[in-house]
Amino acid sequence: MKKTEKPIADQHHNTFESIRQFDTEGNEYWTARQLARVLEYSEYRHFLPVIERAREACRNSANPEADHFEDVLDMVEIGSGARRQVTDIHLSRYACYLIVQNGDPAKPVIANGQTYFALARMKKTEKPIADQHHQTFEGIRQFDPEGHEYWTARQLARVLEYSEYRHFLPVIERAREACRNSGHPEADHFEDVLDMVEIGSGARRQVTDIHLSRYACYLIVQNGDPAKPVIANGQTYFALQTRRQELRDDETFARLSEDDKRLAIRNELATHNKHLAAAAKDAGVETPLDYAIFQDHGYKGLYGGRGAKDIHAAKGLKKSQKILDHMGSTELAANLFRATQTEEKLRREKVRGKQKANQTHFEVGQKVRQTIADLGGTMPEALPTPEASIQQLEKGKKKLEKKK
Repeated sequence: MKKTEKPIADQHHNTFESIRQFDTEGNEYWTARQLARVLEYSEYRHFLPVIERAREACRNSANPEADHFEDVLDMVEIGSGARRQVTDIHLSRYACYLIVQNGDPAKPVIANGQTYFALARMKKTEKPIADQHHQTFEGIRQFDPEGHEYWTARQLARVLEYSEYRHFLPVIERAREACRNSGHPEADHFEDVLDMVEIGSGARRQVTDIHLSRYACYLIVQNGDPAKPVIANGQTYFALQTRRQELRDDETFARLSEDDKRLAIRNELATHNKHLAAAAKDAGVETPLDYAIFQDHGYKGLYGGRGAKDIHAAKGLKKSQKILDHMGSTELAANLFRATQTEEKLRREKVRGKQKANQTHFEVGQKVRQTIADLGGTMPEALPTPEASIQQLEKGKKKLEKKK
């Protein structure tokens, strides 16, 4: 792809913008028939089941369906100046978002639509549901007398929408097991306590509870149902915050120069990519071509529809050069997060089949991108490309060591 040409993702985004319309009160909307053509459905009737799934998702999210899907009658030209009346639907931005979420992410226009409508929703003035959930997780955080943060299991169970605490206990047990398997001391993250709770009329009684570290919460939400929005957002919140805490706690890392940070993260990413490849193989991604397609889905999710070739071209690299060797520490960190979370999701949800694995990688990449947007960060494709490659940094480091 020539640098002067717009990436496919940009072309799609411009198309979604061009079919946007406004009613007499200035409210934006898209028509279902136009959107069907843009999303490359050969016939409108093939698009209707997707709309129905989106309507159901809207109802399940407690958003009033009528606010987002408005059935209308429109006049269309049928040739020789004749016109006839057809049914259509005026769709809000949220409705379009739900529609593309139910599409096939293997189609570039669907994948780019998912990114476009997700990010466009975040630019609106109302707070996204993810922000509300993140604030809730922060709101129930507590501190002990020594200033150490913790969450209580009973409060977290309510926030994660468990109807009864006893239903939450098996999830905690799986998280404890994951903690033990990871080599972390369980007692550092799960502290069994007795607390007093009010039971009405000023009376109080003693109940068992658990003080949870941030890492314990991370393991808990990893074992929850990602179909529930609060669980999915909890996975993002605690994963990101845990990783940020790890980096803050690592004083050695904090003192590293940008070049040394790049080397450290690139080496870590190389290791995790091996784990990711193994998890992908277990899911059914077997041949080198399969794996290349699988990796491309992850990049497209994280880079707003841009695949490996698009990223390679945007960085102005030679055919033999690898894109991961020409990323700064921030861009590498985003890709590390994508790789680790995809591996965990593939294994945790026992994903099977190439198409499902590809979709999982795309969705994780997209979720990381949304998190960057939530935090007001710079999108990975907009980050600068370092002048020196990883190989050049490694050579320079070896020369310095020889001189010592």
